[in-house]
Amino acid sequence: MGVSSSMASAPAVEIDASSVLVLDACILISNVLRFLSLELAREHSFQPAWSAIIGDEWARNASRLWDVPVEQLWQDWEQWQREFPLADQGNVQGYKEGLQYSDPKDWHVIAAARAAQHAFPDATVRILTKNLKDFNRSELKRLGLSVVAPDHFFVAMHHQYPSKMNALLQRLPQAVVAPDKPLLSVEVLLKRERLFGLNQAYQRSVLLKGEE
Repeated sequence: MGVSSSMASAPAVEIDASSVLVLDACILISNVLRFLSLELAREHSFQPAWSAIIGDEWARNASRLWDVPVEQLWQDWEQWQREFPLADQGNVQGYKEGLQYSDPKDWHVIAAARAAQHAFPDATVRILTKNLKDFNRSELKRLGLSVVAPDHFFVAMHHQYPSKMNALLQRLPQAVVAPDKPLLSVEVLLKRERLFGLNQAYQRSVLLKGEE
């Protein structure tokens, strides 16, 4: 079972505990992507970063999509703030200055990444997002930033930490499927999120383990 050609041709992503990833609102609003990202952060695989604007975007959109009171979602946000005290980059408005080529609705995400560069001057800062087309790669490169797609990121994590990732994936169905809903397989959940490369890596590791 091989990795898809798009994944095989993608440049390697090297992440360690000092790496900073800005979690876009689209990552937090996905039960699967949020679970995997925050659990990896809890295990100190990387330093998460965000801003109040990202938090507001997540809470408002999640409230509308899930029909959940926004106040309930702010409780989750406050818990993450306590868990990751270095994540919130504060007022990032000033870091929008000079941006031109990326989608203006995502300037606040780039601004959070630029703020994180100042907060963590020795770290590599990336933006984890599903909305790659909204970010101008050349503009980010000039700023010393880059974006990474969820599948590419999680495949890299699986390559670096196979046991850790397999353990998280085994917990995934119970963690993200509502108790009143039928339990879905890891494969179904990953494919729904277009995490095809991660699913291939996971299924391959399960197959190899079964052959031991």
